[in-house]
Amino acid sequence: METNPFIDEVIRKRRSKRGFLDQAVDMAMVKDILAAAGSAPSSSNSQPWRCYVITGAARERITTLAVDAYRAAPDGQAPEYPFFPQPLHEPYASRFNGFRGQLGDAQGCCRSDKVKRRRDVERQFRFFDAPVGIIFTMDRRLEWASFLCYGGFLQNIMLAARGRGLDTCPQQIWSLQHPLLRAELGLAEEQMVVAGMSLGWADDSLPENRMTVPRLPLDEFVTFVAD
Repeated sequence: METNPFIDEVIRKRRSKRGFLDQAVDMAMVKDILAAAGSAPSSSNSQPWRCYVITGAARERITTLAVDAYRAAPDGQAPEYPFFPQPLHEPYASRFNGFRGQLGDAQGCCRSDKVKRRRDVERQFRFFDAPVGIIFTMDRRLEWASFLCYGGFLQNIMLAARGRGLDTCPQQIWSLQHPLLRAELGLAEEQMVVAGMSLGWADDSLPENRMTVPRLPLDEFVTFVAD
């Protein structure tokens, strides 16, 4: 049986990066990544994804407006769909809190420090300084099952980027900015903002970009049924 270990290596080495270099990304490369990602499977070939690639002056305008909107109502923005149940139950709560603590330590920001936490949220709304931001939408009239298709598409983008030496950070938080994005991108009302994504050359001098995130061992999430 022939194998391609390069694919496994790309999957394992993909990490969400939260800081990028001031280095341009060739738009031809972005187009190649998105074209490859479009081969993702979807239910009955429905292909529910739609992308808005934001660069240059548009990126500066939108990120500035997003930070201003967040500062005006840091606790008052609502996403297009819920991210987690409230309260979050186990074992997910422990994993969530463990990760947030690890990330906060890397960024030098404890969870009780609201000023620094808000500063780090603002970095998200600047696409972590990546030169390319992408906003993803989906027709809200579709059912929740279409999120399964969307997940495969987003993963394809992240892997295709990593295969080219680029890095990404998928960002649900951009769903909080749906009123702003609707106005700036001319989104029809039926288009739901699913997420955003930062794309660029990672700045691996940052501690948060060198984090090793624990993953579950195989026997904790796989059950083999043979009989």
